[in-house]
Amino acid sequence: MSTTTTNTRTANAAKNAATIGAHRIGYELRSYFRAPDAVFFTFLFPIVMLALFSVAFSSAPDIQAGPNVSVDYATYYLPGLVATGILLSGTQSLGVDIAGERSDGTLKRLGGTPLPVVSYFIGKIGMVLVTTVVQTALLLAIASLVFGVDLPTDGGAWAHFAGIMLLGVATSCVLGIAISALPREGRRATATIVPIVLVLQFISGVYLPFTQLPDWLQNVASVFPLRWLASGMRSVFLPDAFASAEPGGAWHLGLGALVLTAWLVVGAVACLLTFRWNRKDA
Repeated sequence: MSTTTTNTRTANAAKNAATIGAHRIGYELRSYFRAPDAVFFTFLFPIVMLALFSVAFSSAPDIQAGPNVSVDYATYYLPGLVATGILLSGTQSLGVDIAGERSDGTLKRLGGTPLPVVSYFIGKIGMVLVTTVVQTALLLAIASLVFGVDLPTDGGAWAHFAGIMLLGVATSCVLGIAISALPREGRRATATIVPIVLVLQFISGVYLPFTQLPDWLQNVASVFPLRWLASGMRSVFLPDAFASAEPGGAWHLGLGALVLTAWLVVGAVACLLTFRWNRKDA
């Protein structure tokens, strides 16, 4: 077989996988929005939390970061909730979803069809990307229009935001696929995965000021991606003076990008080693 023929078949196979994957995105989106629990606890959760914090602290003094530099609570909590939305849509949603599909036999049935594994992942990751973009856009719109949060007006800030978001989505997706192998049964997936994600939210500066946590807890949180996603988003939405409230008095964006990239690589390797259309012990 000639090299040209082989290359042509490879290109056709890749094109076919991409086409099927694009169709799978539509299917995954329909399935996602037909599940009320997923919509509320993943898609709407950051929006609900922003509303709760904004209303609860509406009469509290603004948070100070220096002379004449302050923000209200809605502005302060927005970056962390944007980061949380990325983690929920990727790691939690995919982890629970794929574990359930493995348990109820969906993955086994798909494995008996010509569906390429790549197309399956394109569908899942595409669904996460679409829901994350829509969720974030809705969160920012409500923050601005309802709670009066001043969004960035500089194009560079939005470019920075897009870069952090894309890296965060990619990392969250591979971690979600990897973590789906943890639950022994689909019905235990929520009980296994949700507490992990919830603990990360509390130790990563989403709900509590990060530097108010004990040093050892800050060190633990700094190993995981959400802490860096949250601080990266704070660098976009909060005044520069708030960098003084971060460990070391700076945003440390380069280090954050390295940690997220490291988790992306680790998650991808874990996916290759653990993902099967069915469990080995099934």
